[in-house]
Amino acid sequence: MKKILLGCIADDFTGATDLANNLVRSGMRVVQTIGVPATPLDAEVDAVVVSLKSRTIAPGEAAAQSVKALEWLQAQGAQQIYFKYCSTFDSTAQGNIGPVTDALMAAMGVDFTIATPAFPDAGRTVFKGYLFVGDVLLHESGMQDHPLTPMTDPNLVRVLQAQTKHKVGLIDYKVIGQGAQAIGERMTSLREQGVGIAIVDAVSNADLVVLGAALKNMPLVTAGSGVAIGLPGNFGIAPNPESAALPKATGLKAIVSGSCSRATNLQVADFVARGLPAFVLDPLSLLSGDAAVLDALKWAESRLAAGPVLIYSTAAPEALKRIQDQLGVQQAGELVEQALASIAKGLVALGVGQLVVAGGETSGAVVQALGMHQLQIGAQIDPGVPWCAANGMHITLKSGNFGTPDFFTKAFDHIA
Repeated sequence: MKKILLGCIADDFTGATDLANNLVRSGMRVVQTIGVPATPLDAEVDAVVVSLKSRTIAPGEAAAQSVKALEWLQAQGAQQIYFKYCSTFDSTAQGNIGPVTDALMAAMGVDFTIATPAFPDAGRTVFKGYLFVGDVLLHESGMQDHPLTPMTDPNLVRVLQAQTKHKVGLIDYKVIGQGAQAIGERMTSLREQGVGIAIVDAVSNADLVVLGAALKNMPLVTAGSGVAIGLPGNFGIAPNPESAALPKATGLKAIVSGSCSRATNLQVADFVARGLPAFVLDPLSLLSGDAAVLDALKWAESRLAAGPVLIYSTAAPEALKRIQDQLGVQQAGELVEQALASIAKGLVALGVGQLVVAGGETSGAVVQALGMHQLQIGAQIDPGVPWCAANGMHITLKSGNFGTPDFFTKAFDHIA
C-alpha cells in the first residue's frame, strides 16, 4: 500500500468535496471516504478526505469522530493532517470548530496551528481577522439566518476564542504580504506569546499560495478549502488534468435540494424561470408519512426522460421560520433530509445516473442512503463543487452557499 501524503478530515460531506476539488485542481489524486473506513485504503492516491457529518452534532461527539478519523489517516501514513470546516466558519458558541481543533492538537501533541476559512474563488476573504462573503461582512451575508449555525459575528478571533481553550491570535495581511519567511517568524512570535491558534488573513489566491509554503512543516492545518491550493506544491506536485479524470457519465438527470441559503434559492428560481420541471416538497406534508415522497417520485417518473428534474424543499428565511416554529428546528431539518434521501434513492432506482444534491446536511443523508462509501473526485463545476463518481453513477454535492444562479443547468452541461 502506498502511503498518502495528506490526510484530511472534513466536518460535512459537501465541505469534503469542496476540499478534494481544490486538491485535485492542484494536481493531487484524491479519494473521499464517507465516514471513517473500517479497512485500510486500497487506492493509489496522494490524499484522502474523510468526510464526517459532525458540524452540528454535540461537540464531544464531533471531537471523538474526528480523532477516530485522525487515527485512521495516521495508519495510512499521512504526513500532514488537514481539518476542514466551512468557508463561512459555521459554528456555535460551543463549537464545533474549536473543540475539534483542540482534540486534534491534543491527540497529535502539537501546541500551535492556524485557522482560516478564506476561499477567494468563492468570495470568502479574511481581512484583519474579519470574514467577508463577497463584498459584505459575514453577519450581513445571509448566514445570520442559517437555521442551525447562525453567524452573527464576523470577527473570527472572537468567534474562535469562545470555543477553544487555546489563546487565539492573528497573522494579518501585512505579514502575509511579506512572504513565507515573515509568516514563519510571526508564527514563532505568537507561540512564544502563548498563542495556540492563529487566524490568518487572505484576500487572494496568491496569499493562500504563500501561506501554503509557510505551512510545509506544520503537522496540523485547520482551514476552509482555500488553503488546499497552496499545499500540493510542498510535496512536489503540480496541476495535472489526469488527476480529475472520471468515467463517462450515463443515466437520467435529477437535482434534489434541501438548502435554504441565498445562493440555492437563486439556483432554484433560475431553474424554475427556465420553465424546467420542478416539484416543491412541503415539510409539513412529511408528517403524514411517505405519501409526499411517493408523490414526488411519481411526478418525476413521467418527466425524467425529457431532461433534468428538480425536487426541492428550499425556502426563503421567512417561510423556513414558520415551518421551524411549527415543527422545531431539529425535527424540520431531519424530516426534510430523510425525505430527500428517500427521494434520491427512488430516483436512482428510476434510472438517474447523474445527480446534483444541494445542501450539506441533505448531501450527507443522500450519500448514506445510496450506500456510497468512497467518491472519486473529478473536475470543478464552480469553485468548491466538483463532479464525483461512485457506485457506477455521477454525483455532485453542492454546499448551499456555493454556485452561480445557473448552477443546476450548468452542472449537466459541464459533465456532457
